[in-house]
Amino acid sequence: MAEPERALTPESLRYNTDGLVAVVAQQYDTGEVLMVAWMDAEAVRRTLASGEVTYWSRSRAEYWRKGATSGNTQRLVELRHDCDGDALLALVDQTGPACHTGTRSCFDPGRRIAGAGAEQPVSGPAQ
Repeated sequence: MAEPERALTPESLRYNTDGLVAVVAQQYDTGEVLMVAWMDAEAVRRTLASGEVTYWSRSRAEYWRKGATSGNTQRLVELRHDCDGDALLALVDQTGPACHTGTRSCFDPGRRIAGAGAEQPVSGPAQ
């Protein structure tokens, strides 16, 4: 029997010891996995309030709204949490490349680990 849906609030998430939760960004209409980043409760609040995805940069120790300087924005379509509440899935409408290297996805086929499974990348629409 499926669990009843829980409403997402920043306070309902289970953050790691650094106060962060991993976020997978996925193109909402194709299911393409774009990137993985981090949010704290404030980044979740900013994202929900603005509709533009905001992350916490661990290396710079600051908030960054995706595309604020590059123009490669992520408009939030839906934000989901996993069954444990310790990871997020951001369904987004990506404008331009998602990766800082200039590629559409941070997980392009050229970044495959040798000998690690399927010859063809596996992707599909979000459920």
